[in-house]
Amino acid sequence: MPASAPTLSPEQLDELQSLLKDWLRLSGRTQSDLRRALRAGSIRMPVLIAELHLIWSRQGATGLAERLCAIEAGWLCEEPGGEADPAADDGLLEDSMGQLDLLLQEIRADGGT
Repeated sequence: MPASAPTLSPEQLDELQSLLKDWLRLSGRTQSDLRRALRAGSIRMPVLIAELHLIWSRQGATGLAERLCAIEAGWLCEEPGGEADPAADDGLLEDSMGQLDLLLQEIRADGGT
């Protein structure tokens, strides 16, 4: 990795992990779902975080947020579990998208882009 490549601080990595756990819980997804979406080698959180950190290093905050949003959009098209309450899904989408927006704002405030 070049010296000028952006990196996440340990605190930012902890916040990203917390965000991912909340996002997965709110969206009714698992680490296995995220592993498939990222095409990561394992469902373990450190491996998933490392994959996201790699995206951050290559594409910055915007790239990371775009990737997470694309994953969310893909999941919404899949309709896991069959019959779901559309009204409940709208609330979950707003919550998870709001969290992604907050992540992007925080990263930008910390000088990410």
